[in-house]
Amino acid sequence: MTKKQFEKILNTLAKSFFQGLLIIGPFALTVWIIWYIVSSIDNIIPSLSEQFYPGITFLIVICSTTLIGYVGSKFILGRVIVDSFDYLLEHTPGIKFIYTSLKDVMTSFVGDKKKFNQPVLIKTSNDPDVWRIGFLTQSDLSSVGFPNYVSVYLPHSYAVSGWVVFVLANNIVILENVSAAQAMKFAVSGGVAGFHSDDNVFKAPE
Repeated sequence: MTKKQFEKILNTLAKSFFQGLLIIGPFALTVWIIWYIVSSIDNIIPSLSEQFYPGITFLIVICSTTLIGYVGSKFILGRVIVDSFDYLLEHTPGIKFIYTSLKDVMTSFVGDKKKFNQPVLIKTSNDPDVWRIGFLTQSDLSSVGFPNYVSVYLPHSYAVSGWVVFVLANNIVILENVSAAQAMKFAVSGGVAGFHSDDNVFKAPE
């Protein structure tokens, strides 16, 4: 076997190994994350999972959460109970700051009042033109002394974080034919996960 043939075999093996990582990696991490979540919830009441079977606590939590959500939104009595409990927590000193902060964050992502549902581009530089992807959170800031301004949330790539900026409304562009999920995926992935479309996805500023 010549040196060139040996190097060719090593190169093929290396490529195959990394290709295998690309196939197995995401699948293995997904399984691990799901198992971690399930086992963490099971550990809330470990005796229950040990007595019956692994995952029973997780199943009970999921079913209970779904039932509470259904009753709290579909029935008047359930809505009254939820609203009363919500009012109590929002007016309890000390607890209200924690509760309202967590509630605002969660409702921004899920539910009927979610805020991150309008993806936009925001101009951050004029020479050269540089745009960042974000989400329109407030379309009118006149009440805080910023007429003609809007607030935009800019998520960080590869991180569960971001920052909010005030910007003139004419410095943003509403993304067209792009869902909030696609925009968030694009931003968080650093642009690696594209929009999967060759069409123009935003309106050019006039």
